Amino acid sequence: MQSTVTVRPGWRQPLLLLLVFCPLLGLLFLYGKPIPQDQGFHLFADIRTCLGVNNFGNVASNLLFLVVGAIGMAWCWRSAGMAARNSWFVFFLGVALVFFGSGYYHYKPNDDSLVWDRLPMTIAFMGLFAALLSEHVSEKRELVLLVSALVIGVGSVILWKYTNDLRVYVWVQVTPLLAIPYLIAAYPGRFTHRHYLLYGVGFYGLAVVAQYFDYGIYGLTAAGISGHSVKHLIAAAAPFCVYLMLVRRAPIEGGSRKAEVGRG
Repeated sequence: MQSTVTVRPGWRQPLLLLLVFCPLLGLLFLYGKPIPQDQGFHLFADIRTCLGVNNFGNVASNLLFLVVGAIGMAWCWRSAGMAARNSWFVFFLGVALVFFGSGYYHYKPNDDSLVWDRLPMTIAFMGLFAALLSEHVSEKRELVLLVSALVIGVGSVILWKYTNDLRVYVWVQVTPLLAIPYLIAAYPGRFTHRHYLLYGVGFYGLAVVAQYFDYGIYGLTAAGISGHSVKHLIAAAAPFCVYLMLVRRAPIEGGSRKAEVGRG
């Protein structure tokens, strides 16, 4: 049976709010100008067609997202009573949808198709963020956190589409990555294996590096595989780390009591 966790006010939550909202305020007011979509973003190293599929390497390399998302959703579906179950399910749903959204985008790369690439990623990020906030701050507010996060996340994609300004979207993508190490360091653990979240952040970072060296990796492998395709393969390992955490973790004795008391 899952227990309810509510962390009493102290220094943790104000710092968490600063960590979440300061980057947004910095982008909106300190940076102070729109971040337009770079059209060079749509130019990839591997543009080969195979089996009638344009940009086959970048399309097919998304398959792991579908696999990881599917097994994650199946685990959540079977695990009645697990903490933050709805948010974890939405996270894996977003991961699975990346296969379709990213596949569609890479088949025909442009700003219009990029919307369908970014929506699933945003759903996954917001599901992850809501799950972590719920488990560490307040399970009672999981549904409110999840709906709010999804509205903000999807809204950031729509805002970019109609204003060509990526600032809010960048904030939505970066915030969970900043929050994960902070939540692990600052909040008492209720479950074992939280360090798997850090593994996931590490894989995501490596994926970003691979994307940056798209042409370099393509040349280094003698046109065997591009950096962007490698990015997809590595990035899929990040949600798989989350899946392993959920499957292997166990409640920490006294963890719920410590979370409720908190240190202030």
